[in-house]
Amino acid sequence: MNKQLPPEIMKKAVLGISYIAHPLRLRILEYLDVNGASSVSSITKALEEEQVIISQSLKKLREANLVKTERRGLFIYYKIHEEYPASIFVCIRKLFGYMTNNFYFLSDNYKALLPKDYTTMVANRIKLFANYDKMRILEYLVLHEESNVSDIISAIESSQLKVSQYLKRLRDDGFVTARRDGRFIYYKITSGVHKTAIECIRKRYNNLKNKADF
Repeated sequence: MNKQLPPEIMKKAVLGISYIAHPLRLRILEYLDVNGASSVSSITKALEEEQVIISQSLKKLREANLVKTERRGLFIYYKIHEEYPASIFVCIRKLFGYMTNNFYFLSDNYKALLPKDYTTMVANRIKLFANYDKMRILEYLVLHEESNVSDIISAIESSQLKVSQYLKRLRDDGFVTARRDGRFIYYKITSGVHKTAIECIRKRYNNLKNKADF
């Protein structure tokens, strides 16, 4: 499928990504990705946070359909429900591996908790593109590799002013690059957690038999 996702689907996806764009929620999801289904007390102890704060964050993640629960006797265990977090962690672990020359993190199958300050930085990066128009632009560039402002405006059905402003912000934040060819400027998406998130959202939607389940 080489078409952009329906607007209502992207809006749901943006909501999910916006929930991830929070340092503690991202650390909780990372812990679940590494350790599998876990109780609130286990997460609280590992992340060294107050239990009430962990519980509140888990509630928000559950509301966003990013985690689900299962009961084991008297205890409730949480585990990752959506594909976005698992795919995103593959990406951010590799980025960490390249930055630190820690080659263990370059393997798709290697799972370990990343330093807290690094996870916080990633959450703040996600926050920069967790916006409907920005993600529509990024999705278009994922599909078409490189494009000019006019084509992007036509594809996402937005105003020239808004698209131009968002492209500038995306460029300033390192999510896209730009090159001039005559009187046209062409934009191209860069690699990173933003591109991984878009690709994962599209993969999940395309694999669903009932698209209403998204």
